[in-house]
Amino acid sequence: MSANDREQEKALLAEAEGAPLGRKLSIYARLSGPGWMQGAITLGGGSLAGALYLGVIAGFGLLWLQPLAMICGIIMLSAIAYVTLSTEKAPFGLVNKHLSPALGWAWLIATVMANIVWCMPQFNLGRAAIQQNLLPAVGNSNTSTALICIVFLVVCFGVNVLYESEGKGAKWFDRIIKTMVGLIVLSFVAVVVTLSTSGDISMRAILGGLVPNPSLLVSPAVGYEALIAQSTQPVWWTAKIVSDQRDIIITAFGTAVGINMTWLLPYSLLKKRWGKAQRGFSMFDLSIGLLIPFFLATSCVVIASATQFHGKTGDVDPAAGAKTIALLAEAHPGPANAADMELALTLVKRDNFQLATTLEPLAGKVVSQTIFGFGVLAMALSTIIVLMLMNGLAFQELLGKPGDKRCHYIGCVVSGLAGFAGPFIWTGSAAAALAIPTSVIGGSLIPVAYFTFFLMMNSKKVLGEHRPKGTARVIWNVLMGVATGIATLGSVWVLSGKAHLNDWKGMIPVAGLVLLALLFIVGTYSFLKNERKA
Repeated sequence: MSANDREQEKALLAEAEGAPLGRKLSIYARLSGPGWMQGAITLGGGSLAGALYLGVIAGFGLLWLQPLAMICGIIMLSAIAYVTLSTEKAPFGLVNKHLSPALGWAWLIATVMANIVWCMPQFNLGRAAIQQNLLPAVGNSNTSTALICIVFLVVCFGVNVLYESEGKGAKWFDRIIKTMVGLIVLSFVAVVVTLSTSGDISMRAILGGLVPNPSLLVSPAVGYEALIAQSTQPVWWTAKIVSDQRDIIITAFGTAVGINMTWLLPYSLLKKRWGKAQRGFSMFDLSIGLLIPFFLATSCVVIASATQFHGKTGDVDPAAGAKTIALLAEAHPGPANAADMELALTLVKRDNFQLATTLEPLAGKVVSQTIFGFGVLAMALSTIIVLMLMNGLAFQELLGKPGDKRCHYIGCVVSGLAGFAGPFIWTGSAAAALAIPTSVIGGSLIPVAYFTFFLMMNSKKVLGEHRPKGTARVIWNVLMGVATGIATLGSVWVLSGKAHLNDWKGMIPVAGLVLLALLFIVGTYSFLKNERKA
């Protein structure tokens, strides 16, 4: 951002302070930026898959979950923004200097791993959106897949070049990201509006689903009651469904914000040359760019999934429930009845292409395939762009050259090339071999990232006179404590459920739990030691 642009921005923010609400919102929307990048990265394949399964397993009952989880994430991102804008320094150096290099480097390494590995399924999601929804005539050959992925790589790298530009290039980067997030939201909203006009959606049920319902931690969604009563083992099915519901609730709360998102925000704020004057505005930026698009897009996917899949099995291959029936037989030997088979099929996860297919008779081909396909494609491309961007920012610190364009481009290419390979290797055991360690490391370090900024918000050494005081400090600590506690509970819950010593897949979560505990101890010790010197 040029000096002239900074002066114009300051003038607009000053104007907004005394302006009517409409003008104020218009100015804020125009100046917003980093929050939209957060929206672009969180609206990826993971959020899509999670929203789809929420609708499958609980209907509208868990519609409240992802928005509430994101609010907890935004609390911590607001704390990260406050620390960054108060110090106007890159947090990686602050963490290493004032807390512990172990925390800083663990944060960096986990971010790089996440950026590289999670780029793979996004390329796979994007090429499938073209081959299955938008342009099925191109076919599914390796040649067409490679050509599509080359286009993705070139386009996404080109957008990152705009990010490193000054003036108009950087402004175009912001516009592209805002447009893509807008396309995602509008595409999914269009699907739900079409369903509502066809009479397939109850607004009363939707509004009821937005009210938090903790009972789903201990009891199945009401849609399963009749089938459970008719099954051979009601107690087993109740425990199975409650376990699945609880896992997705805990996971969503623990991973609402990815480890790499905590890295992106401070560096994107510094890139905008924001400082102390923008601390309040940064929270609005997160709301308009992250919370609102995330809420609208994921809610629409949950609504569509709940309408088409919850308690229904007509779209499912009968063989898909065999694994669940085998688990039932292992626990309770004996023949399964029709209700058992029906329950097994209702729990089968669906993907976005199955949703598009089931929507077609109701919404028509234009909405179900073309508009929905554009939404999925925009979701994949925006996520790839920001994953490459985050890797570029991380590589600048990794190579010891903050702000260096060449290091940024190296990081972009590393992440992009990994993504290019995704459609060819992100399948079966290969996907597990990559996803498991990354999920474990990223998941175990999210609470550490939260805890690190919790300590920094309370550090006189880091913030000096800008450390919150009085009531403000109490409010910050309560909110951050709740968000950090939920993230920690979620990570420990998920890791404990997967941890065992029988094979490498089970030993990695064990290592994740040990790493989590060690870094919490190191962080606390370093904080107390350094604060005594302040």
